[in-house]
Amino acid sequence: MELYELTIHELLDLIKKRETTPSEITESVLKRVGQVEDRVKAFVTITEEEARERAKHIDEDVNNEGNIKSLMGIPMALKDNMCTKGIRTTCSSKILYNFKPPYNATVVEKLNDAGTVLIGKTNLDEFAMGSSTENSAFHTTRNPWDLKRVPGGSSGGSAAAVAADEVIFALGSDTGGSIRQPASLCGVVGMKPTYGFVSRYGLIAFASSLDQIGPFTKDVTDCAIVMNAICGHDPMDSTSANVDVPDFTKSLVADVKGMKIGVPKEYFIEGIQPEVKDAVMKAAELFEEMGANVEDISLPHTDYGLSVYYIIAPAEASSNLARYDGIQYGFRAEEYDDLIDLYKKTRSEGFGPEVKRRIMLGTYALSSGYYDAYYLKAQKVRTLVKQDFDNAFEKCDIIICPTSPTTAFEIGAKTDDPLAMYLSDVFTIPVNLAGIPGISIPCGFSNGLPIGLQIIGKPFDEATIIKAAYTFEQATDYHKQKPNL
Repeated sequence: MELYELTIHELLDLIKKRETTPSEITESVLKRVGQVEDRVKAFVTITEEEARERAKHIDEDVNNEGNIKSLMGIPMALKDNMCTKGIRTTCSSKILYNFKPPYNATVVEKLNDAGTVLIGKTNLDEFAMGSSTENSAFHTTRNPWDLKRVPGGSSGGSAAAVAADEVIFALGSDTGGSIRQPASLCGVVGMKPTYGFVSRYGLIAFASSLDQIGPFTKDVTDCAIVMNAICGHDPMDSTSANVDVPDFTKSLVADVKGMKIGVPKEYFIEGIQPEVKDAVMKAAELFEEMGANVEDISLPHTDYGLSVYYIIAPAEASSNLARYDGIQYGFRAEEYDDLIDLYKKTRSEGFGPEVKRRIMLGTYALSSGYYDAYYLKAQKVRTLVKQDFDNAFEKCDIIICPTSPTTAFEIGAKTDDPLAMYLSDVFTIPVNLAGIPGISIPCGFSNGLPIGLQIIGKPFDEATIIKAAYTFEQATDYHKQKPNL
């Protein structure tokens, strides 16, 4: 077995036993990138030389000090909307094609402190707006399980890189399902933490009240290890929660006896792929066999989630994206008559169609005369969605449901129908609206394509989610199956 095929915990064991080195692991991963990247297209930027240099320094640290940090020598990737000092950060947009940040995002600093090796920045839907990674200004990322299909989005590059063994783990961001949905479609583990649990400082904003950074990993144990490294209060982020971070590896206990699990009837709607429904119901039966109490519950305002999201998220996006004017950084139109014309042409040429669509939607919803009718009403319904979860968690410890209504669809299948594309996130969006945590883990296959099980938990109770996910994983082998590239 090649080093690039192993998990974080397996590689750390080898480093501790002096059976391999960070440089050897990095070379193995770079070799894998060279073998498959031209087909998968997971990356926007590959930092090959920097990775080799970093791995050499970590080799010396291991040899001199002997202390193994939590992610010592582990090659990883970052979604290309997280600022990396001196390394191009584009948001997969023409408008930021040449932007090199002067600082690191907080999560980047935390991962550096933990000893990771950055392999590169991964592709995404432009400014994280999309569910298929087809909206990138550079190229479409492909699903390693079937190269004719999408990897999901917007963090499709990160999910595909982990599924294809191009990195050992990756970070993504989740605004309406952008970690969990691609994790489901690519057959990996993807976690969206509670809003405020992971610092957003240095994450280029899409919708500030919804965005949250989280990990893609090969198994639940690795997810717990990465969560330990990235969670925690950050004074640089005004929305960062000042709460204690538990040791998530202590939740890696295969035991759900007595755990109360809710299955919401609203998540088994018309149009859901039958194999997806069957796989999730089998997962519920397995939990029951292992001693959990599984019962049907209701989240009555679920139907409004999609509508609420597509008012709030574009409204916040239209505000956040106003800063891209061609003046201070990024792309600037070459020919213009005056300042207003410069703004107009820069934004017309620099943004792609989906970003423009959402800016227009958001600006309309915030405009005079429509703010109360749309944005304010959406925020009120958002509160009702959150109350649904609050009420459900009075009766149950976790909620399980499908992550995505379908397996990966073919590239181009939904590009001409934005509404069909938006429906890809129907089961993930309510979690972002409520600000609560959720994880997607592999729970089956349909025609060789992975199916994801979503486990949702109470605010800042990632520990219980990880325990349930780990218990399911120990009783199955879906996470061990790999795409044939």
